[in-house]
Amino acid sequence: MCGSVRPGRPQRRAAGASTPDRIPVILLTSRLALALYSCLLVAGQATAQARPTVGVMGQAIGIVTRVDPIPGGGTLTEARLVQPLLMLHAQALGGRLRAVATLNLEGQTIPDGELTPGSWGEGFNDRRHPHTYAHELMLTAGGAVGRWARVAVSGGKGFVPFGSDDPMSRPALRYPVNHHLAQILERAVLMAGVRAGPVALEGAVFNGDEPERPGQWPRGDRFGDSWAARLTVIPVPGVELSGSRARVHSPEHRPGAGTDAWKWHVAAQVERPLAGGELYALGEWARTEEGLGFFVFRSLLAEVAWRRGPHRPYYRFERSDRPEDLRTVDLFRSDRPHLENAILGTTRFTLHTIGYLHDRPLAAGRLRLQPFVEGTFGTARTVDGGLLTPEILYGGSGVRSLSAGLRISWRVEGHRMGRYGGLLAPPGDVEHAGHPE
Repeated sequence: MCGSVRPGRPQRRAAGASTPDRIPVILLTSRLALALYSCLLVAGQATAQARPTVGVMGQAIGIVTRVDPIPGGGTLTEARLVQPLLMLHAQALGGRLRAVATLNLEGQTIPDGELTPGSWGEGFNDRRHPHTYAHELMLTAGGAVGRWARVAVSGGKGFVPFGSDDPMSRPALRYPVNHHLAQILERAVLMAGVRAGPVALEGAVFNGDEPERPGQWPRGDRFGDSWAARLTVIPVPGVELSGSRARVHSPEHRPGAGTDAWKWHVAAQVERPLAGGELYALGEWARTEEGLGFFVFRSLLAEVAWRRGPHRPYYRFERSDRPEDLRTVDLFRSDRPHLENAILGTTRFTLHTIGYLHDRPLAAGRLRLQPFVEGTFGTARTVDGGLLTPEILYGGSGVRSLSAGLRISWRVEGHRMGRYGGLLAPPGDVEHAGHPE
């Protein structure tokens, strides 16, 4: 077994037991949602005469990737179409009512996943799993309350207010190892948020179960068994500091008999002009505990990109832990759901990713063609022992991959998946409270 024992830690409920502690959280969130919505009705005049607007966005990425080694040893090269998305943003009532829908077709283009060393989750290992077809389906009511505050209430299927932006909207194509440590997505979620001055606070209840296949929907009988909260501070424009906390009940055992995951996340993000170009930088730390604190998984990630004209070089450093599950005959896969706690070890991936993207805008910048090349190298080492080691799995501890491809996108520039209600925009900034239409 692996991880670290934390003696003296307060006992949490056993797997599959009742969840009385979730009831106050649900009541608090529901009351906050009603209070915020009442503030909207009182604070703003009705704007039914405002014309509804609809925006359509989309993207797809053709990519060729070579990885050495793969589970079982050797090398593998694959050509795939990844991240095929169609997004719809709509708003009415002067922006007080917003809808976001994202159709993700990876279940058709990469049903067996995308080669990505270190990736894990939903039964996939060293392959990024395809996301569900209904990636986002969210409705938000919100808006400014005077000049000092903005409130929002959101519900549907989408991202939980926890952690950093989805990797799909960040510079590197390769998903980081910490995807399931630093984001919680594709859940049935009810959330409420408020921003006052430079501070934004979001809270949510949701279902803990992860999907097991692209066409699967969240279990309705598990809604509300998990919760999350995120505090974001924007001291100056272009700088965000955030801290998140979450409890996810039985994420990898869909019926709900698995252990809970207790999660922390802290991040700083910068997007500002620099040396005649545009700087993007993200630093994040994440920690997830499972099995009453017996298993602890940590992540430290830093990435930076600089855009000047059509050129955008980027770099990412990551040191993240991955739980090692019992594999099937296909060494890229593990059984779901777990019938028991089947973690056989922890692997720590220390990876460097370097890439370059060339941006060619067309149609007044709405259509973008972006050829790129990206390489990853590093090591994978066992933490605190374990039965399934990189030497057994790969035949060594080195990690290498090389990718090249073309990203084609329509109006997705600036889209931040999972940020609902325009809470990152200043309270009085109506124009930038949502995605530009």
